[in-house]
Amino acid sequence: MTIAQLIAQLRGQMATKLQARNTHADTLASLRSAATVDEAAVKVERDAKDALDAEIDALQARVADLEAEQARDDAADRLARQVAPGADRPAYDQVARVGAEERTYRPDTDKRGTAFARDVASAALGDYAAQGRLARHMQEEHVERGAAVALAQERAVGTGAFTGLVIPQYLTELFAPAATTGRPFADACRHHDLPETGMVVNIGKITQGTAVDNQAAENTAVAESDIDDTLLSIPVQTAAGQQTVSRQGVDRGVAVEDTILEDLYRRYAVNLDSKLINQAGTGLTNVATPTTYTDATPTVEELYPKTIEGLSKVEASLLDMASGDNLAVMHSRRWYWLQQGLSTKFPLISQPGIVAQTLGANYAERYGNGIRGILPNGTPVVVDNNIAINLGAGTNEDEIYLVDRQECHLWEDPNAPMLIRADQTKAATLGLLLVVYGYFAYTHARYPQAQKVSGTGLITPAFTGV
Repeated sequence: MTIAQLIAQLRGQMATKLQARNTHADTLASLRSAATVDEAAVKVERDAKDALDAEIDALQARVADLEAEQARDDAADRLARQVAPGADRPAYDQVARVGAEERTYRPDTDKRGTAFARDVASAALGDYAAQGRLARHMQEEHVERGAAVALAQERAVGTGAFTGLVIPQYLTELFAPAATTGRPFADACRHHDLPETGMVVNIGKITQGTAVDNQAAENTAVAESDIDDTLLSIPVQTAAGQQTVSRQGVDRGVAVEDTILEDLYRRYAVNLDSKLINQAGTGLTNVATPTTYTDATPTVEELYPKTIEGLSKVEASLLDMASGDNLAVMHSRRWYWLQQGLSTKFPLISQPGIVAQTLGANYAERYGNGIRGILPNGTPVVVDNNIAINLGAGTNEDEIYLVDRQECHLWEDPNAPMLIRADQTKAATLGLLLVVYGYFAYTHARYPQAQKVSGTGLITPAFTGV
């Protein structure tokens, strides 16, 4: 591999790590701007970003060293081509004679033209020494076959005539990773560090409270009711994915391993978020109490009161345990549909943070970057495209979830996802096995508070302005 090719490979690795570093920076900014700052999550993101910064700095230093080495090689090559005058020579030797010096490419020593082909490829990759040898070769051709070369230059020949010499270029720094739905709702949940041991998380839960009543008369029995509790057992789940890549792909490719790992990490995040919403029995869609909105021609004005109804039920179920830190979680198609609605009606009761005569606000944040905006009553909105859009009898409905954020609990290993890089497992086939895995647990049922708006009123939206 030439120095120029090695520099290109390192720059590809830098581009991949810069993209990952910027993702951590965005997440860190979102965590720090939250109403309640999760210091543990902030530390995890900051440490990950700092580690990537260190790797990027090391790559930059290595690239700088290689560029300096290349510059020295180029200078030595130019110096080698210079002829320093020595002692006086006979006058007849002052005239250069074509044919008295060896040709740059000699068919008698390189019958297959390997050196010429190698220089063509190296010159395309920025090898200045190869470019110099090719230039000298063209000068020699002009001297030896001047008329033929001139005629060849006048011919109209396109790049299609030189498919073996016109080398395609791959812009690795612009490599497009697969788009994913990410983990917007998971990032908005109440986070806890997963305990170091055990495959079940247990939470005690009062199911029968004590009693207090007025005493009927002096020296008579006061009210009494035996308190009782039960265990809420939450399983610790394992998420994992793997990819086998050939040793040739890793050794001869540019940033192949980093690209695969980035995709595995992104798929890990998608799986976690999707399970929080859609998992059978425990996902948000299955534990939320429905508020049905039935309408074949739904409108924004009709849907909004249903969300307020759902929020009222969240507070009614939690009573004095309600934190007031509510969230509305919806698909992006529903969020944009709410924004397109136009109306002459406005809330009768003003709400904090809402501009007069507007229904909510859009913060113009990109997907996955925290709170996207607020509803007319000030409830923050999280947009998450892991929400299913094939629900209902017509398989074309989505749902809006209304929750108290402090009662959406998520336990994660601070080091997740973790990586297993196995060289020996696939050694017999020159393969490299990459495995990404992690442990997590979650519950929305410490209190049965989650609500959802569902029904035919949430079919595929029509953007009609109402």
